Amino acid sequence: MQEFHREGNEPVADLMVQATGLRGVEIGRETVVRMIDEFPILAVAATQAAGTTVVRDAGELRVKETDRIAAVVEELRRLGACIEPRPDGFIVHGPTPLHGAAVSSHGDHRLGMALAVAGLIADGTTEIDDISCADDSFPGFVALMHSLGGNYD
Repeated sequence: MQEFHREGNEPVADLMVQATGLRGVEIGRETVVRMIDEFPILAVAATQAAGTTVVRDAGELRVKETDRIAAVVEELRRLGACIEPRPDGFIVHGPTPLHGAAVSSHGDHRLGMALAVAGLIADGTTEIDDISCADDSFPGFVALMHSLGGNYD
């Protein structure tokens, strides 16, 4: 186990990481609670992972700013993703090349930001309806995406 110390009552450690290809995973139970707001971007990453990613026990996603399960599935399918809804999550089969399309944030800041990242890796132009909702949790997100090659207004 890595040694760590505390700063501001939080554990801090030095980590060594190495890049590798993305692989599908299964996520459920207690992990869902710790990452409930990260599922839209996880779904985008899963489209590029080898194998199948399964999210279960995440029914709470149906009662967020929008029904995030339905919205993530709908919008990623528009981009060419192979994703299936489940009552309590979704299944993504990857890797799948994404292509540009007109998509909607559904007014959900986390979904809008995930779609912007998907647009960066998609072939062609991706137009996101209401990307300004990203300011709810990440003021400056649109400017950051501009710096990475996105063209969002």
